[in-house]
Amino acid sequence: MKKLIGAMLACLMAGSLMAAQGKITTESGGVKSLRNSADLAVEAPAAQLKNFRKDGDLYDRQYMHQPPLVPHDIRNYEIDTKVNKCLACHSFKNASVMKAPKISPTHFEARDGMTLGEVSPRRYFCLQCHVPQADAKPLVGNSFKPVEALN
Repeated sequence: MKKLIGAMLACLMAGSLMAAQGKITTESGGVKSLRNSADLAVEAPAAQLKNFRKDGDLYDRQYMHQPPLVPHDIRNYEIDTKVNKCLACHSFKNASVMKAPKISPTHFEARDGMTLGEVSPRRYFCLQCHVPQADAKPLVGNSFKPVEALN
């Protein structure tokens, strides 16, 4: 009980601090996004969908162990507990026919190191790690430099 009360007090204090710094409310009292781009109390049209590049060359990796980036649009790809659209092209069975890269053998390993006969459940939801690239402007500044050994 004491821990719960302590956690609640910490949340209240953090919220008060953020409000005092102007991060949560605007001068007019409305809720505003952290990027200060729009008042959340006012309905605005949805942003246009980003233009993903058409199927093309693979992207270079920028750091060690970076999951490969998706070089094509994945809008409307179904990935749930019963279906994984990515495996239609990238499974060992279909990759050569579809001229797509095969999924890594590491995706067949369970947590305990056993090799499974199908994609491991912890690697089944591809979009947790593999992301498509779009022509989107960065939301924040970035001074990241790729690992030189990979160039």
